Amino acid sequence: MKKILLFASGNGSNVENIIQYFKNNKEVSILGVFSNNPEAKVLAIAKSYNITSYVFNRNELNEGFVLKKINELQPDLIVLAGFLWKMPEEIIQQYPNKIINIHPALLPKFGGKGMYGMKVHQAIIENKESTTGITIHYVNEHYDEGEFIFQHQIAIVDCQTPEAIATKVNQLEHEHFPKVIEKLLTSNS
Repeated sequence: MKKILLFASGNGSNVENIIQYFKNNKEVSILGVFSNNPEAKVLAIAKSYNITSYVFNRNELNEGFVLKKINELQPDLIVLAGFLWKMPEEIIQQYPNKIINIHPALLPKFGGKGMYGMKVHQAIIENKESTTGITIHYVNEHYDEGEFIFQHQIAIVDCQTPEAIATKVNQLEHEHFPKVIEKLLTSNS
């Protein structure tokens, strides 16, 4: 049995998609949903699937509480699905190549601190890009700089607003993120 922990800060559409994807898979278990936001909609999603959720603050993340919880749960993979805080080096060092993130653009473009969600899509519009996509990567000590696992590019010439780009990118995330997670879990058997 492969075990996944999910981290999210917001609405949780990727979390719900991942839960749905693995719902009937007897080889994969979702251990819990961790969030830094007590108001996050992702917590209601976790509850609706009877998945335990953990809410923590910055001190608990940086001072070992979250790492202690992760160590108790022993995940095979930690998935950041719309998680906006930087992972502490201590967690990254204890789980090398076991923490992955999804970014709503083709890194290295439009990445780094403060580049998430609509901010990314707005920057893409402002730079008059004709394509965008998603990047799934390992997490290291720097925002959006870990080794790439998967990228997928799409044309956005028909998109006039950040919201239009967000819709296309979200579809890509839902299509590819669970499959990439599954592939990582099976290749690490």
